Amino acid sequence: MEAKELLKQHISKTVRLTDEQFDYVFSHFKVQSYKKGQVIVSDGQKVDHEYFVVSGCLKAFYITDEIKMYILQFAMPTWWTSDYGALYNQTRATINVDCIADAEVLQLSNENREKLCSELHQVEHFFRWRTNKGYLASQKRLLSFMNNDTKARYEELLAMYPQLYNLVPKHLIAAYLGVSRETLSRLYNNHK
Repeated sequence: MEAKELLKQHISKTVRLTDEQFDYVFSHFKVQSYKKGQVIVSDGQKVDHEYFVVSGCLKAFYITDEIKMYILQFAMPTWWTSDYGALYNQTRATINVDCIADAEVLQLSNENREKLCSELHQVEHFFRWRTNKGYLASQKRLLSFMNNDTKARYEELLAMYPQLYNLVPKHLIAAYLGVSRETLSRLYNNHK
């Protein structure tokens, strides 16, 4: 599906815009293509954009001083990602974002998002709704980490996002769940 149409469908699930309003909103986005492994946001850089995934798959992750990777988010089509702390606070990135697969994204600058929100109430409502949904998803994931064992978290992820297992290498799913690749392999083989 074309990037413009995908974004239009995504936004229209939450708010109604006229065709003219949507065309104006879309004019503030920039289509970008990235290759598998390409970095979009890197630790230490200034972050000015957020990204709506049209195709492919991205990951947002953090690397500790001990060089251990923690994956915060996988971003599949119609998902948004960035280092939001750096974007909203205008600080340097602590989160990295790169491509698990070739990807096409719509890039929206912080400045353009704020401009659109101030000009169109519906757009402000959409972004507030989207931010709230993201917050709830993060809260749900944190509660799952606090209350569920590895097997339950694995099964929850598999039930919510079965397509991840075809898109994402198993070592990255293990990093998302906070387990070793070997533990994930045991869970995967026992689940079949």
